[in-house]
Amino acid sequence: MTPFREIRASRLADETGTLNKQADLAFALCYPSPYHVGMSSLGFQSIYRSLHALPGCTAERAFLPDDVTEMHRLSEDLCTYESGRPVGDFPVVAFSLASELELAGVVTCLDLAGIPALHAERAAHARTFPLVVVGGPLTFSNPVPVGPFADIIVMGEAEELLPILVNRLRDQPDRESLLKSLVQQPGFYIPSLHAETPPAVAIASDDCLPAYSQIITPHTELASMFLIEAERGCSRGCAYCVMRRSAGSGMRPVAPGRLLSLIPAEARRVGLVGAAVTDHPALPEILRALVDAGRQVGVSSLRADRLDDELVGLLARGGYRTLTSAADGASQRLRDQVDRHTQVEDLLRAARLCRVHSMALLKLYVLIGLPGETMADIDELARLALELAALAPKLSLTVSPFVSKRNTPLDHQPLDDIASLEAKLAFLRRKLRGHARLAGDAPKWAWVEHRLAQGGFAEGVAAAQAARAGGGFAAWKRALGG
Repeated sequence: MTPFREIRASRLADETGTLNKQADLAFALCYPSPYHVGMSSLGFQSIYRSLHALPGCTAERAFLPDDVTEMHRLSEDLCTYESGRPVGDFPVVAFSLASELELAGVVTCLDLAGIPALHAERAAHARTFPLVVVGGPLTFSNPVPVGPFADIIVMGEAEELLPILVNRLRDQPDRESLLKSLVQQPGFYIPSLHAETPPAVAIASDDCLPAYSQIITPHTELASMFLIEAERGCSRGCAYCVMRRSAGSGMRPVAPGRLLSLIPAEARRVGLVGAAVTDHPALPEILRALVDAGRQVGVSSLRADRLDDELVGLLARGGYRTLTSAADGASQRLRDQVDRHTQVEDLLRAARLCRVHSMALLKLYVLIGLPGETMADIDELARLALELAALAPKLSLTVSPFVSKRNTPLDHQPLDDIASLEAKLAFLRRKLRGHARLAGDAPKWAWVEHRLAQGGFAEGVAAAQAARAGGGFAAWKRALGG
């Protein structure tokens, strides 16, 4: 394994926009997945810049190592990228948590930093160990499993909560007083005081939009791409989605002029990010301005019912070679049932447009295991996929088991049986062999995700046990009592 100091030096040399600042209050801003994932997170980058912008405050980044086993073997500390300082030496360690399965990464990062993972273990030695803060997209659904490890959880959109947190850290240096001062403050979840009942998420004002990249690097999922929010939230009502219209205040589009003004002149690749970017009323105008300037473009969350010749043509001019959208439910009956308005004709049109504009691949995300699903629904998916494969240059299906999330209409719905999910996937492989590529999450990991998504403190403690036992499925099954 290449020593961290060499990895750090190489990656820093390839970054543009890295911030370095000396300040009295320093955050170790950690992402509980490897660098290439963390640096693709727009929220992580936005918080990094926001902390640097606050007077007397700075932040340095750290990530789950690429090879945790080797880090343990070498007894290397988890250190930050900006200075190489051990994470355990910072007064505040803050995590951005996007998904349930990253909870194990939080525990591993704390272990590598020499910080007791449990809040209760740190509380008796508050002057010795850093304050542990957690935020990120997971707070919109169920942050309770991370409660045993966090001193403070920042709920929802953090832009207007960060200054409050920093001011309280200065005003209340005593750990116990700090937590008591925040327990009544909207947007802050103090697990040791709120127990397993988190407060409502915070929604930032429109003046805080958009989030955008601070650092550009080739070592990410979206190599050398400048990311910027085209909109925040969603006006749709998909019953399985945490970001549906009930979360926050619907979709909040960013005006084209403001969005374009924030893109650096040297950015040659620009990614438009949001839960429903293709619902932005001025998306063609924005894309046209970017591609006319010779830039490559990326757009998250392409909705099949919004795709037309103009939009797909602009994407093709902007370098798109894979047209990515979602069918979600396996059949039209299920899509209607979960309020997903995509119709068969929308998907067929996407396949035709993919070929017309010389794209190489149509990629569709599909959910299986929705409540009430039968093999007849799976058969309908297979027949639709064959029809799409005949129209598109190539077809790829990313099939994921449905996992019910808190704060959605499908909260508390059970997970389809693992054997049933595997049988459905095997059926699809047989039907589509030679016609479409099939990828996606293994049902056993959906089982782990479901237990955490619906869990509480006990499931969080189980995540620590699983992570320390190697993080394999057998370790998770033992820890969760499956």
